[in-house]
Amino acid sequence: MEKSFFTSESVTSGHPDKVCDLIADSILDEAIRQDPNAHMAVEASIKDDLILVFGEAGTTAVIDYEAIAKRVLREIGYEEEYHVILKVNRQSAEINFAVDGEELGAGDQGIMFGYASDDTENLMPFAIDCANRLAQKLEEVRRRTPFLRPDGKTQVTAEYHDGVPARVDTVVISTQHTADITQEELRDYIIREVVLPVIDPKYIDENTKFLINPSGSFIVGGSWGDSGTTGRKTAVDTYGGYAPHGGGCFSSKDPTKVDRSASYYARYVCRNIVANGLAGKCLLEVAYAIGVAKPLSIAVETFGTSKYSNEELVEIINRNFDFSVSSIIKELDLRRPIYTQTTNYGHFGREGLPWEAYKEIKL
Repeated sequence: MEKSFFTSESVTSGHPDKVCDLIADSILDEAIRQDPNAHMAVEASIKDDLILVFGEAGTTAVIDYEAIAKRVLREIGYEEEYHVILKVNRQSAEINFAVDGEELGAGDQGIMFGYASDDTENLMPFAIDCANRLAQKLEEVRRRTPFLRPDGKTQVTAEYHDGVPARVDTVVISTQHTADITQEELRDYIIREVVLPVIDPKYIDENTKFLINPSGSFIVGGSWGDSGTTGRKTAVDTYGGYAPHGGGCFSSKDPTKVDRSASYYARYVCRNIVANGLAGKCLLEVAYAIGVAKPLSIAVETFGTSKYSNEELVEIINRNFDFSVSSIIKELDLRRPIYTQTTNYGHFGREGLPWEAYKEIKL
C-alpha cells in the first residue's frame, strides 16, 4: 500500500481577499443585470478602512461602485466605516475590437485547466472539498454565534492509500473572535459545531489532529489585520492545489474573459468525463489567443484511470463539446447575474451552477 498526504485550504467571506472578490463579483452582477453584454474587469483592494475599486468597464449599466462596496462589507458583518477611492476607465477600444468581432473572440490569451475526480460525490478532490465545506459551515455558525467574527480560514490534510482518501490526518481552523472567549472554550465549540458535523466520522480516528487557532487569539481580523485584493485565492477557488491552475483569477471578469468561462467549461467537460464513467480522474488543459474564438489546443490526462487513450478522449471531447467562446457562453448561459454565487467556498463542486450539470456523452 502506498501512503501519501495532500493538504488544501479554504477561507470564509470575511477574509480580506474574499471581501475584494465579492465586491468585484457584486459589481459584475449589477452590470450584467442591467446590460447582459457588459464587458467588465473591475477589481478591489482593501486595507483598514480604505477600499480601492479599479479596472475597466465597457457597459451601458449605471453602477454605484461605492454603494456596492460598502453594502458588501455590511452584509459580510463588518460594521466599521469605510472610504472608497474609485478608478474605473472604459475598456480599451483595441481589446473591445478584438473581442467583439464578427465572431466573439476570447477576451485574453492564456491557459485554463479543468479537473474532476471520483474522490467525492461532487467529483472534487477530497481535501479541498472538506476545506470548502468546513469554511461554509464556519460561516454559517459564525452568523449565529455572538463571539465569532467574519474572518476565518480552514485547512485539511488528507491521507491517501493507493490514491484513495482513507482518513483525515489534520484539520486546521483559524477563526476571528471577540475578546470574551477563551481559546479552550473556542476550541471545544469549533470542533463540536463546525468540524464534527462536516467531516464524515469514517475519516476521523484517534490520531486525527484538530488545530483550532494554533497561533492563539485572533481578535483583529479582516482588512484591519491584513490587506486584501481581488484574485489572490486561485487555489481556494479551484482545486486546492491538487490540479494545475493557469494563473488567471475568476472574480470581476465577464464571460468573454476565458480565464473564467473556459475554466468553467473545462470543469464541465472533466466532470462529465468522470460522471459518464470514461475515467476516474480527468485533467484538461485548453489554451486561447486574444480575439480568436476557438482554442489553440486541448490536452487531456486521466492518470491511468481510463480504458481510452488520451488521444481518443480528445476526439470524444471534440465530438461532444464546443470550446468556442460564444458556444461556451450559450451552453452554460453565462450572461446572467450569477457570479456572486460563486465567490465563496470554491467555484466548483457545488449544486446549481451550470458547469456542474450532467451531460450525456456520446461515444
